[in-house]
Amino acid sequence: MIDIFPEIRAMALAAPAPSAPARPVATAVDDAFVAALVQLLGDRVSTAQAVREQHGRDESYHDVEAPDVVVFPETTEEVAEVVKLCAAHAVPIIPFGTGTSLEGGVAATRGGVCIDVSRMNQILRVSTDDLDVTVQAGVTRKQLNEHLKTTGLFFPIDPGADASLGGMAATRASGTNAVRYGTMRENVLSLTVVMPDGRIVKTARRARKSSAGYDLTRLFVGSEGTLCVITEVTLRLYGVPEAISAAVCPFETLEGAVRTVIQTIQMGIPVARVELLDELSVKAVNAYSKLDNPVQPTLFFEFHGTEAGVVEQAEMVQAIAGEHGGGDFRFATLAEDRNALWQARHNAYYASLRLKPGSKGWPTDVCVPISQLADAILETRKDLESSSLMAPMVGHVGDGNFHLVFLVDPENPDDLKEAQRLNDRLVERALAFGGTCTGEHGVGLGKRDFLIAEHGEAISVMRQLKQALDPQGIMNPGKVLRP
Repeated sequence: MIDIFPEIRAMALAAPAPSAPARPVATAVDDAFVAALVQLLGDRVSTAQAVREQHGRDESYHDVEAPDVVVFPETTEEVAEVVKLCAAHAVPIIPFGTGTSLEGGVAATRGGVCIDVSRMNQILRVSTDDLDVTVQAGVTRKQLNEHLKTTGLFFPIDPGADASLGGMAATRASGTNAVRYGTMRENVLSLTVVMPDGRIVKTARRARKSSAGYDLTRLFVGSEGTLCVITEVTLRLYGVPEAISAAVCPFETLEGAVRTVIQTIQMGIPVARVELLDELSVKAVNAYSKLDNPVQPTLFFEFHGTEAGVVEQAEMVQAIAGEHGGGDFRFATLAEDRNALWQARHNAYYASLRLKPGSKGWPTDVCVPISQLADAILETRKDLESSSLMAPMVGHVGDGNFHLVFLVDPENPDDLKEAQRLNDRLVERALAFGGTCTGEHGVGLGKRDFLIAEHGEAISVMRQLKQALDPQGIMNPGKVLRP
């Protein structure tokens, strides 16, 4: 495999910017500008260093890059007023939800104003008849599902962290349930957004399908704050299944676990979740969550449906697993047992950090067509076995998505260089297999140079869209596309 990404990275840095009107010179965020924000929002404006630094980092290894000021609006109209003020002075804007992103997407690379939507946490409307809900962008997924408990409905997208739904839409998040219920792309019906000039736009109506006009909803889902500030989200809801059962199955080999997943998906068995943990991840999760799983490649399953349907699904998957070296299934049918199991899986990132005290996580993910999953994972494993870095592997493998966490000492240049080398090879391999450089983490700062290899000439179209909608370049500058 030819290592092409150093050259592509150099091209990205050297490429001339497309011709565009000269941008206004940014106004410094000085006392007068802060005073104008205070006039709009009162005491919901902060320039405290601790608050600024908290809003200049996510859960990844990327350095803190703090904004100049953080604001806490409570309505779409307040967001619009803040954006209008920033636009008038060419001040950068960085939307912020809960800060659980993994690719440096909230770093304030040019300072500016961080718009924290956490106080926009109202559930505005629930329609049990239409199976949809409208929420403010700061509502978190756990908050929404707690609110829905008495309705018989739930929202299935589950990236692990208790992320804000606005942030999940902005990063096109998915997670453990995506194999059955899809990602945010499939489950966002409409958005209310504030454009870079302060206009308030609603992208669609509540109808489940429409042929009316450009699909602005899909444009803004996954835009990572570079085109707008998302303030309200309308989402699909689903009925809580009659029966739910989770199971854990260890395997003799990593290949056997992956082959089981591929065969399960190709046979059309409607599993709700299929999660892979390699031996290192199992070791970490056992220690962190006080579990006793065998330290072997392991699959976590969840089955949804009728009582009979769940039993049938589990029996079919057990038979497939047995053909590929799978051990006995350990079932969890009680809600508290299932919740403990999945919470342990969701804590895998923090568990991994405990394997190397003092380290920071360099998380990364790719996604490949399901037919290529075994080759992608096994070749990645070979790279890791010959590396000096420790890198636990997990994956939402039912849809071809898997993750690594390189455990690095950010003060050690050799660690960072090796992580970059391994990450380049991981992405190059995924693209060669017809996959993508990121299945769900997003681009942020960490993956932007890979977009050239993945999208080619389409990058120029993305730049034209960015220029047309955000001519001043104030929306989350430096993310997704290099300036």
